[in-house]
Amino acid sequence: MTRYLLICIAFVISGCGTISPRSDTNWVGYKESGKASYYANSHQSKKTASGELYKQELKTGAHKALPLGSLVKVTNVDNAKTVIVRINDRGPFVKGRIIDLSKSAFSEISSIANGVIDVQIEVIE
Repeated sequence: MTRYLLICIAFVISGCGTISPRSDTNWVGYKESGKASYYANSHQSKKTASGELYKQELKTGAHKALPLGSLVKVTNVDNAKTVIVRINDRGPFVKGRIIDLSKSAFSEISSIANGVIDVQIEVIE
């Protein structure tokens, strides 16, 4: 009985001490691969999750979990072109996509005509 009680207490204590897998300070080096798209023109001047207005000429992006303000290197896996973006919004909300880019960021690594591309992202700051 005592052994059972000690095991139960150990599980309760270990559950109380859990830390989220990533905090704001340990995202550097995080990598993810998937699909990227870009914001439609209709988003211009609309408020982002950070509170700032979306401007398609800035190098920004949206990610579901990365801390707002994170700097992310986005690499087009087909041509190895890269762009650095600052995360200022949440999304994308389309299955299979890992990041939405501003129009100017997307155009640095691919033709806008492609619409959706395969990328690897890496948090650099």
